[in-house]
Amino acid sequence: MTLLVGYRGTNVGQELLHLAAKHAKAFDCTVHLVTSLPGGEKTSRQDIVAAEENLEKASQFLKEEKVTATSHLLVRDRTPGEDIVTFAQENDCNEIIIGVKSRSKVGKLLFGSTAQYVILKAHCPVLTVK
Repeated sequence: MTLLVGYRGTNVGQELLHLAAKHAKAFDCTVHLVTSLPGGEKTSRQDIVAAEENLEKASQFLKEEKVTATSHLLVRDRTPGEDIVTFAQENDCNEIIIGVKSRSKVGKLLFGSTAQYVILKAHCPVLTVK
């Protein structure tokens, strides 16, 4: 069984990792830690370095929890939602765990919602952490 964790290292990051570790142990899963960056001019070298550091810390946490995990920094000129859904399909993931942040209705309308996209488009169950 394979579990995808959409990880940014902010806000709900620790709760996300604790839940991923519990699910991985309970269902004997391999975990894919995935961070998506837009690429091109929208992504600076500093953004990439910060994302790599966050993924390394998350990988270390899962390793300490005795969970098999691989980390993936995706810079494929897609939205984070598209990247997560595509990666999950390409790697035949059985579950996706992602964080959600509270936004106003206007904020969701203007900026969209990664979680909403993943929930609607994913081929597998999606668990959200607030």
